[in-house]
Amino acid sequence: MSLIGDGLEKAVQKAFTRPAPKSAGPQMRYLVKQLGGTKAVAQMLRISQRTVERYVKNQIKKPRPDLAARIEREVKKRWQPQIRAKAKAKAASTGGIIIDTRARIGYTAPIGSTDENRIRHLTVALPPHHAARLFDAQEAGAGDTRLQEIAAEGLKEAYFQDGGRRAGSLEEVRFTDIEHLEFDL
Repeated sequence: MSLIGDGLEKAVQKAFTRPAPKSAGPQMRYLVKQLGGTKAVAQMLRISQRTVERYVKNQIKKPRPDLAARIEREVKKRWQPQIRAKAKAKAASTGGIIIDTRARIGYTAPIGSTDENRIRHLTVALPPHHAARLFDAQEAGAGDTRLQEIAAEGLKEAYFQDGGRRAGSLEEVRFTDIEHLEFDL
């Protein structure tokens, strides 16, 4: 995935009310139940149907590391869809989203202003409509560049312009060289 997409996904996973299955057998049984059969799971994970059946029966208990990562990613992607939807809806309607980042941030403004592009550590609460735009773009399959642009627009409005109270002539915010990025709902 992407840095921002992964960060959004981790933020949503914090809202889970129960932990996802940890070992291979329960994970595989969950995927079989969700996808409606061992054949679909085998195709998704790029392994044989017989291998899936052996995991379901606990005949194999320890998958190789690359397969374990794929299984865990697919389980977490499908785990508690209603809780996931509620968390996204709350962030997009009333709560907003908090972004904690350390990145190179600068801006374009009229001549005479200090538009220095420098490493900044910011923790900013983005308004709900920016959270909605981030989640909508992520679901539509937007790349990291587009998600970065949306986050930069949110930082422009919430941090630099302080919701319209200052820096009204600010044109564009540059948000690059991300060293750290974390979201919280």
